[in-house]
Amino acid sequence: MAEPRRRQVLGEMLAQQGLISEENLTRALEEQRRTGEFLGTALVRMGILRNDQLLPILAEHLGIPSIRLNDVKISPEVLAKIPPKFASRYLCMPLSFDKNTLRVAIADPFDIQAIDELKLLLGCDVTPTLAAQDEIKAAIQRHYGIGASAVERILDTGPRESARVSIAEDLTADADAASVIAFVNQLMMSAVRERATDIHIEPFDDSLRIRQRVDGVMYEVPVPQDLVKLHQAIVSRIKVMAKLDIAERRLPQDGRIKVRIEDQELDLRVSVLPTNYGETVNIRLLSSSMLFDLKELGISKDHLDALLKLIEKPHGIIFVTGPTGSGKTTTLYSCLTRLNAPDVKILTIEDPIEYQLFGITQLQIHPKIGFTFAHGLRSMLRHDPDIMMVGEVRDPETAEITIRSALTGHLVFSTLHTNDAAGGVTRLLDMGIEPFLVASSVLCFIAQRLVRVVCENCKEARAPLPGLPEEFGVSAAEVPKTLFYGKGCPKCKQTGYKGRTAIYEFLPITDPVKELILARASSQDIALEAKKPSQGMPAMRTLRQDGWRKILIGQTTPEEVLKVA
Repeated sequence: MAEPRRRQVLGEMLAQQGLISEENLTRALEEQRRTGEFLGTALVRMGILRNDQLLPILAEHLGIPSIRLNDVKISPEVLAKIPPKFASRYLCMPLSFDKNTLRVAIADPFDIQAIDELKLLLGCDVTPTLAAQDEIKAAIQRHYGIGASAVERILDTGPRESARVSIAEDLTADADAASVIAFVNQLMMSAVRERATDIHIEPFDDSLRIRQRVDGVMYEVPVPQDLVKLHQAIVSRIKVMAKLDIAERRLPQDGRIKVRIEDQELDLRVSVLPTNYGETVNIRLLSSSMLFDLKELGISKDHLDALLKLIEKPHGIIFVTGPTGSGKTTTLYSCLTRLNAPDVKILTIEDPIEYQLFGITQLQIHPKIGFTFAHGLRSMLRHDPDIMMVGEVRDPETAEITIRSALTGHLVFSTLHTNDAAGGVTRLLDMGIEPFLVASSVLCFIAQRLVRVVCENCKEARAPLPGLPEEFGVSAAEVPKTLFYGKGCPKCKQTGYKGRTAIYEFLPITDPVKELILARASSQDIALEAKKPSQGMPAMRTLRQDGWRKILIGQTTPEEVLKVA
C-alpha cells in the first residue's frame, strides 16, 4: 500500500503549492486508478499540468535528477546497452554507462519493478533519471528509429500477413503491436506529427531508406538497419491498404488510402514504381479537413482585392502557373471554395483529384480508357456548368477547348507550367492558340512559388548579407539594418523555418497587355507593360519583389526567396 500513498503525497504536494486544484487532483486520481499509470503522467496527459512544472518538483521530492531529452546526444555504445524492445516495453532511454552502472531516463519513478527487471535483464546496476514521457518516446524514435521495437520483434517471429482494411482505418488501433501493420501505422503517424507532405520508401542494394518531405525539404527518417529485410512486406501492406495488386511488381501502380489518426482524417495518395532493387513507394498526405481560404494564402491586399474582382466575372479564364509542388492546386481550390454556393454549378476535371470538395462535382481523368482532359471537357459542357476547373492545360486540344469554353460564357480556372506569369502568354501561343483568342478569353495569369516561413519560436534579428539591393532590385536605402532569421530549435528541427507561405506574381490582362498579345510581343515586353497600373488593376510585382515584401515583415528570408525565384 506504500506506492499508492506516495503517489497521493505527490498530488497533495502539487495541490498545496497551488499548481493544481483539489478538483483536478480528484479527477487525476480517478483516471490514475482507471489506467494504472503514474499520477504525474495522468496529470500531463489530461492537460492539468505541464512537464516543465512537474519534473523539477518531482525530482526534488524524490531526490533524483531530472533531464530534458530533446537536445541530448547519446552514443551508439550506450544505446546498445538497451535493445529497442526493452526501451519501448519499459519506456526508458539509456543516457550513460560508467563502472557497470547504466543511467536511464524513466517517466514513472515509482515503477520499481521495471527498474529491477532492467537490472536483471541487462546484468548491471541501473540509476534512474526523471524525464517526460513524451520526450522519452520521441528519443526512442529518434535514436533507435521509427518502429524499432516492432521491427525487432517481427524479425524474431516473422512478419504476419495483413488483412484488407476498412475505408477509413484508425492507425492508432495497432500502434504498439509487433507486426508490419504496426510499423506502417507508426510511419504514417510520425509523418503527420512532423507535418510531412510526402513519405518516400526507397530500396537500395543492402538498405532501405525512408524520407519525409517537410516544408518542401527532404529529411531522412531514422529506421532500424535490419528494416531492409521487411521491405517487401511493408510494400505489400501499403498495397493492401491502397487496394492495389500485391502480385504485380513489374508495373507502376497508383492508389488511394483513407485513414484516421486520432480525430483527423487523411487521404493518402500512393504511387508504386518498380526499380532494380525492388519497388519504391511515394505516399502523399492530404488532409480531408484542410480549409481553403484565399485570405490565408499570403496574397497581399491589393492583389487579393484584384483577384476577388476577377473571380466574380461571369466568364473568362484565370491561369495559375508554376512548377510542380508550388501550391497551384491550393490556390485554385481556394477560388472554387470562395465561389461555391447552392445556386452555382461547379465542375472540375483533374489528374489526380487531390482534395474532395463538398458541393463540387469532380472528375478524374483516365487516359488508358480514353478519358482525357479534352474528352472530359466536351462532356462537361453538356452539364451546363457556371464554373469549371481544368487541372492542367497540357496540349493544344485541351487549350483550345478551355479557351472556347470561356468565350461561351463560363468562368474557367486552370494551370500552366511556366516560370513566370508573362510566360503563360507565350506558352499558349506556342501551343498554336491564336493571339486574339488569348487576348479575349484570359483574365489573369498568376505565377506562384512556396517559401518557408521563419520559425516564430526561435526568430532573431540579424544584419543582412551584402548584395541584397542587386538581387532584389532595390536601393541600398531600402535595405533595413536587420532582418529576421530562425536560429534553429527543436520545434523547427533546427532549420529555423516552420511552415510555408506563397509569393505571387499577378499579371491581369488589361487593354494595353491585350494589344501586346495581339502583336505577338515577347514575354519581357508584356511583363514591362504589366508593371504599370491600368484599369483599376495594381501594377505587377515580380516573384522576387513580392518575396521582398515578406522579407521586410520578417515572414521569410532572402535565401528562401532567391532559392525559388
